[in-house]
Amino acid sequence: MDLMGETRREQERYDRQARWYDVAVAPMEALAFLGLRRRLWSAVDGSRRVLEIGVGTGRNLAHYPTASRTVALDLSPEMLKRAARKATRAGRSVDLLLADTRHLPFKNGVFDTVLATLVFCSVPDPVRGLAEAGRAVRPDGQVVLLEHVRADNGLLGMAMDALNRLTARGGEYVNRDTAANVRKAGLEITREEKHRMGIVKLLQARPCAEAAAKGENDVVAS
Repeated sequence: MDLMGETRREQERYDRQARWYDVAVAPMEALAFLGLRRRLWSAVDGSRRVLEIGVGTGRNLAHYPTASRTVALDLSPEMLKRAARKATRAGRSVDLLLADTRHLPFKNGVFDTVLATLVFCSVPDPVRGLAEAGRAVRPDGQVVLLEHVRADNGLLGMAMDALNRLTARGGEYVNRDTAANVRKAGLEITREEKHRMGIVKLLQARPCAEAAAKGENDVVAS
């Protein structure tokens, strides 16, 4: 697979969608994610340094903890422009950065919390992206995710598999097992909540002991 080509296509796709993205996702937000973003961000309490992966148009800005320094990145310049305007209007202080989830431009163990909402359904290599999230977080920190996933229910899961043949053409994978990908990335899941018939999951994870020990050594050496 040409991952760089996939990344370029993903960037171009979200640049095209940026203008009308908030309007397009509003029905799904109301049906599937109402209240869950706030629940997700409640896990960030006490974190001094927070990284949001895939900030998009800034739909999470209202939930940013005022006592934390938040860095927010996205692959799409057009999405970041809209997030910047929202941050200015809301009086929110946030460092916005153009970057690829698969190649985070940070040293090991920089953040207390790395967080993402509805991101790893479209990242070309989700395991690599999640491994980067685990690398960027402190050994005693956390990775927190809100994602739509393949349903555990047999019939519903098969329906999502069929639907995925269509959505994958546009870079959206509706049948990913993100919890399994989290574990493949070397993270240990500490909390897993299922919502909306199991199609939506809230996951909290931390670097496993081996990864944490390696991360500590890497930070000291850098």
